[in-house]
This record gives sequence, C-alpha cells and structure tokens, in this order.
Amino acid sequence: MEPMLSPADQSPPPVHVAIIMDGNGRWAKARGLPRTAGHKRGAEAVRRTVEAARELGVSYLTLYAFSSENWKRPAGEITDLMGLLRLYLRNEVNNLHKNGIRLKVIGDRARLGADIVRLIEDSEAKTAGNTALTLLLALSYGGRQEIVEAARTLARDVAEGRIAADAVDEDAITARLSTSGIPDPDLIIRTSGEQRISNFLLWQGAYAELVFMDTLWPDFGRDELEAAIRVFHGRDRRFGTAR
Repeated sequence: MEPMLSPADQSPPPVHVAIIMDGNGRWAKARGLPRTAGHKRGAEAVRRTVEAARELGVSYLTLYAFSSENWKRPAGEITDLMGLLRLYLRNEVNNLHKNGIRLKVIGDRARLGADIVRLIEDSEAKTAGNTALTLLLALSYGGRQEIVEAARTLARDVAEGRIAADAVDEDAITARLSTSGIPDPDLIIRTSGEQRISNFLLWQGAYAELVFMDTLWPDFGRDELEAAIRVFHGRDRRFGTAR
C-alpha cells in the first residue's frame, strides 16, 4: 500500500519559506542548561529543517540566524554563537553541496570576523551551481538597515546619472536589496509563541502569510514545517484584491 500523503504534500509547497528561529534560550532555561546548549540544539533543528524543506519541494528557505540587534547580547554569548557559525560553515557545507543546496548569506558582513567572511565566500562559491534548494542565512541582518542601504545605493545611482529620479519605483528598490533575484517569501514562520517580525524581511514580506507557532526552535522539525505549510494552504491569498 502506498503511504498516505500529508496535506502539506498534496498541494504545491510555498516557493519561499522564511523562518524566525526563536526560543533557544527558553529551551535551555526550561532544562536548567546554559543558553549555549539551546543554540547547539538549535543548530540541529536547522539541519532537520533544511532537509525537510528540500524533501517537501520548497525552492527557497531563509533562516534568521543572527539579527543586527543581536550584537547587543552579552559578549560571551556572541562569541559562542560565532563559534557555532564557524562550525556550521565548516562542517555542513559539504552536506549541503552533496544534497544540491545552494547557500547564500545576507546581512552586514562588515561586523563579522574576517575568517567567517572567508568561510561564507568559500561556501557560497562551492554551492553556487546547486539547484535543489537555495538556503539563505540572514546574519547580522536587519530589514530597516537593508532598505536604508538600498536607498543609499539608489541615491548614488541617481546622482551619477545611472537612473532617472522619475524612474525610481518598487522594482528599482527590490533590485538593490540583498535578496535581489530571490522571490519574496510566501510564508514567514516564527517559533516560540512570539508574534512579531523583529525587523526581518520588511520589504520582501509585504504579502507573506505569517504563521506563529508555540514550538521552541530546538524542537522544530519536519512535522512543524508541514503543519505551518498546511496553515498556509488554508489561507486565502488575495494580495489586496477583492474576493
């Protein structure tokens, strides 16, 4: 007998899923563990979720790994997070490549260590030709800052005559974002029960469906991703038009 497909499998998946990974600290605190333990378990959830997204046919997966505001966290925690990032880039890229996954990193690289930037560049170059899934990691990323940087680039282009001021439109701004060439997210998921988007993909997420889940990020996996996709399929997406 053929296995029954879940509802998430019966309709085309959203092309682009974005996730605000929240709850590592609370997961650790509830177990009397240091926050670092939550971040390590969160890295395992990343692996599970990337694999599930590829298997479910999602084309783009964006993970909010470290926000521009996260730099305000205690120095020790930032050091631990950067150490985990180094491990991920060193240890996971071969697995991503083997599974046909392209890695792209968005965010302000100027604040990252030089060795991390080199790891990012090497990882992006190695996986550039892969087509099974594009994994975007948002590192040192902030949506407002991204829009400001796009506006600065556009202002320079106008000042230097590369584009007329009257020709500035949504497409002109979109083309200057770090996600240029990537379709806008169809679905944005946030874990841990918080219901806000925290400066994540502010421009790109204008018409995304938002799904807030109580699951803490270290406990997230295929079942939770499928549940969010089922909610997505139950929504009536009208993009501002009448029914």
